[in-house]
Amino acid sequence: MPITLPNLPPQGSLEKGPYCVIAKHRAKPGMADAYEQRMLADLKMTRAEPGALQFHIHRDRSDRNLFVIYEIWRDREALSEHFEKAYVKQFVIDSTEFIEGNMEVQWLVMSSEYSAGREVRSTRQRSHHE
Repeated sequence: MPITLPNLPPQGSLEKGPYCVIAKHRAKPGMADAYEQRMLADLKMTRAEPGALQFHIHRDRSDRNLFVIYEIWRDREALSEHFEKAYVKQFVIDSTEFIEGNMEVQWLVMSSEYSAGREVRSTRQRSHHE
């Protein structure tokens, strides 16, 4: 059975920051590497959406079947529009092959001011350039 995209909770009138969500996915045994590649295939398209402020795919260090997606969207509408994209709908269909059960979702309200962060260079890049 494919994952079910969640209903989006309303954005509170007092919220000052963007719309944030954490989604946890568990790959079927033996499917984690393939699932990771499937998610990474859509990464550039997701990040290119005008409402996507940040979108990060993480894999748990000790439980390699567990994936955590951290997303920051301009607002609720931007995430709703994301869910309507053809490639997202295809991902939902494809998820049947890779995922055990449904995803666990946490909806976050940003307490701090939003900051786009800064560019991160790896240790290898820093030592090569310095």
